[in-house]
Amino acid sequence: MELSQVITFVQEQLADERTGHDYYHGARVAHLAARMYLADHEAAHADSRVVAIIMAGGYLHDTIDEKVCADPKQVIAKIKQLLPAVGFTNLEVEDILFTITHMSFSKNIEHHYHLPLTGQYVQDADRIESLGAIGIARAFTYGGKHGNLIYDPKIKPEKLVSHDQYREHEETTINHFYEKLFLLADLMNTPAGKKEAERRTKYMREFVEEFMQEWNV
Repeated sequence: MELSQVITFVQEQLADERTGHDYYHGARVAHLAARMYLADHEAAHADSRVVAIIMAGGYLHDTIDEKVCADPKQVIAKIKQLLPAVGFTNLEVEDILFTITHMSFSKNIEHHYHLPLTGQYVQDADRIESLGAIGIARAFTYGGKHGNLIYDPKIKPEKLVSHDQYREHEETTINHFYEKLFLLADLMNTPAGKKEAERRTKYMREFVEEFMQEWNV
């Protein structure tokens, strides 16, 4: 299925994004999710409709994210027009929209949403993008953009129990690793997702250990 119109739409919607949730992030999520699905399903074909659904969800997921979108409902309305126009069925559109509106970490703090299989790969890929070298870069980019301190030993990590607490509590970028990022590997849905998340988390833990050693010199 041709996704060029979806890609153009995402590029336009996220043209001004500067916090690590830009078009390139969406493209990496789309391709990573597709690769993980194909790794877990050897009989699957790269040009299948399932892969197209996964990639569309990956590209589109941050166009409606409350962190970067002023009016998610307006963008959802545009997506509802776009996806049928490029060949997705009504049921496929429902799956994609359910995934991108229910996959975020913050949406799942208080209630765990069971995503369709396609959405599970998109969610895993998005969370994997928060890990490893790219995850570290994105964490500090987002923290700096929102005025968070890099680290302050007087501000302790919190156990996150609600969406509002997650959005409003005082945090540092280093605390973000303990409050969210180090927890993601255990939240993966898929075999390929869990394997890659564990690899990237190991790298990230080594970075934070080195950071703390240098901080405490």
